[in-house]
Amino acid sequence: MASVSEKAIKVIIQIPCYNERDSLPETVRALPHEIPGADSVEYLVVDDGSTDGTAEVAEALGVHHVVRHTRNRGLARAFVTGLQAALEAGADVIINTDADNQYQAADIPLLAQPVLERRADIAIGDRQLAQHPYFSPIKRRLQLLGSWVVGRASGVTVHDATSGFRAFSREAALRLLVLGDYSYTLETLIQAGAERLAVTYVPIQVNAVTRPSRLMKNLTHFLTHSTSTILRAYTMYRPLRVFLWFGALCLALGLGLGVRFLYFYFTESGVGHIQSLILMAVLLIVGFQIWLIGLLADLVSANRKIMEETLYRLRKVELLLAEQKRDDD
Repeated sequence: MASVSEKAIKVIIQIPCYNERDSLPETVRALPHEIPGADSVEYLVVDDGSTDGTAEVAEALGVHHVVRHTRNRGLARAFVTGLQAALEAGADVIINTDADNQYQAADIPLLAQPVLERRADIAIGDRQLAQHPYFSPIKRRLQLLGSWVVGRASGVTVHDATSGFRAFSREAALRLLVLGDYSYTLETLIQAGAERLAVTYVPIQVNAVTRPSRLMKNLTHFLTHSTSTILRAYTMYRPLRVFLWFGALCLALGLGLGVRFLYFYFTESGVGHIQSLILMAVLLIVGFQIWLIGLLADLVSANRKIMEETLYRLRKVELLLAEQKRDDD
């Protein structure tokens, strides 16, 4: 246990839920009561507008904190609500796991260790996609490709981009800002790269699939939402790079058409091919406009960074005041 002069370390395991009354008991019973390096372990369930009595089941199981949404708001919103509630409850490390018992609870201490030892801000459970026992070959390849793309977009090494089995330090949780409604896994990785947070991966084991994924209705649905999430997040945090590439593409095409027009102009005595000249002018104008938009987006991004830092400091002050109020009570 911590000495009197040291702050007791609290770990909170959060579980976002939507209609999970059947699977939640097994998931909660498997959670560890002790984690090496932590003085206390608590559980938090986020009921995302369930209609099957999930919150009541959580309370009956003795879950320490139960937070409810009045209507279903999606996994990303439930995840954010859980982070905020865990921070308000005094968590030093927050571990996120799924209610369907996909991840083995025995791996939670391993996942928490890098964060507790301050070797990482975020630790992510690596399902070792190439050997995942419950993924089809095509899903393994797509998951590996997606992880590579997110790694390139985020600037951090990514082994398993969609793994929701994660541990966050208090500092990382304060800095994360999830804007999407679909999922938090990809967006938080890109933001972690932009914020220079230390991310590490921990090999984990998975349990057998008990039901189809509610997040991925089909492959097309998953790919569409994942692609849009990556593009939006990457454009938000690196707008100048995105617009410079698109602008450069338009300029290159325009210059190519210009060279083509000049070739035919001199080889065919200047007859015809006026369409190439017109399209060249259009592409060059569009390319320069995209570059200008990129410069404006970069200025907006600078203001966003200032606002994020302000929000981070505001969150810290609010939590400090809440802690002082608890101590006074």
